[in-house]
Amino acid sequence: MTVRILKLFGASALAMTVASGAMGDTWRYATEEAAATDVQNVFAEKFKEEIEANSDHEVQIFPFGTLGESDDIVEQAQAGVLQFVDQSPGFTGAKIPEAQVFFVPYLLPQNNEDLVEFFRTSTAINEMFPELYAQQGLELLTMFPEGEVCMTTQEPVASPEDLNEVKFRVMTNPLLVSSYQAFGATPTPLPWGEVYGALQTGIIQGQENPGFFLDSTKIYEVTDVITCIGHNNFTTAVMANKQFYDGLGEEDQQLIQNATQAAFDHIVEYQADLHDQALANIMEAKPDMVINNLSEEERQPFMEAAAEVEATFIEMTGDSGQAILDQLKADLQSVQD
Repeated sequence: MTVRILKLFGASALAMTVASGAMGDTWRYATEEAAATDVQNVFAEKFKEEIEANSDHEVQIFPFGTLGESDDIVEQAQAGVLQFVDQSPGFTGAKIPEAQVFFVPYLLPQNNEDLVEFFRTSTAINEMFPELYAQQGLELLTMFPEGEVCMTTQEPVASPEDLNEVKFRVMTNPLLVSSYQAFGATPTPLPWGEVYGALQTGIIQGQENPGFFLDSTKIYEVTDVITCIGHNNFTTAVMANKQFYDGLGEEDQQLIQNATQAAFDHIVEYQADLHDQALANIMEAKPDMVINNLSEEERQPFMEAAAEVEATFIEMTGDSGQAILDQLKADLQSVQD
């Protein structure tokens, strides 16, 4: 897929990545989500609006599937075919192992105000992670939360025992595999494009995603139970091709920073009631859907399993992972004090 698209865009597209002409340039921005109402695309549209309102540049947005899977679009951003890309650290973890920290269960706060303030002010996110992304040819512009992650299964889940032998789709992320092993399931890495069909045919029996995504992708059509255990909030990262970004003038770099901040503020407001509305939409579309929000007592066994996953993260990433985790915990403590 990537090679084909590189040939399609050709050398002229690569040249455009470092151009900054007086007439304005066309910048390409790809996301991991398909629907216009999905969080990454709403963020991208606001970013585009800000760029085009304050410059002569144009931003073209390519939703999920337009240019391939998540790994494809990041490779295209690294190659300079895309100027901007949105990708979850869940996929980036193969290139930046420390980014898997966002999949340590129960690390992020469940209180929305604390969560947003953490993403705004975190030293780990704003100072440590940019260096790691730069090593991959990417300029990290921001990270932001997309909403509480919930599981979908064919049978109710009230404890890790209920996930025993359940083939559970996960992203191609080693730590997420470890998480669902700790939760008792049989993790099965699959590209997102194969998940609906795999659920429909019984190849897998479960998967996880934020509420709005369960709604927009209609994944509820091929699953019967949604269970929210409070273990995570889906995180995503917006990046630019670093050679492109470094080649811009100070004015265009500030333009991008301003647009990123405006889009962050917009997406935080957009998400205020998104999760609850999404679950209500699902119940309206499928009245016999079962939605369970586990109590604190019911969540305890899952929380106990999180310690095992955190230890696995340190084993995978060593001293650099420990430093990231320690700083994240300090950032979170600062927000919650």
